[in-house]
Amino acid sequence: KKSEVSEVMTKADIKPKSMHRAKVWSDDVENLYRFQQAGYRDEVEYKQVKQVDEVECWPETGFVKKLQRRDNTFYYYNRQRECEDKDVHKVKVYVY
Repeated sequence: KKSEVSEVMTKADIKPKSMHRAKVWSDDVENLYRFQQAGYRDEVEYKQVKQVDEVECWPETGFVKKLQRRDNTFYYYNRQRECEDKDVHKVKVYVY
């Protein structure tokens, strides 16, 4: 599934207008959690920094599968949910 991030990507170096914390878990929150664990704001920033068009995702769930950190080490993620309920409030949701 294509996210709305792809359309936002056309403008280079976009900054978020605002940020709020996630309240409930969702697929989007799960992916944001994975990007933030790897040291990025979200998919937009990851694609800008790493100069990639696609992020590798699990076909079954659509969750991010593999991310490259800024120091070039890789994070590998499971098919299933990794962001536990106790961590949901730590996830930052950016609005563009």
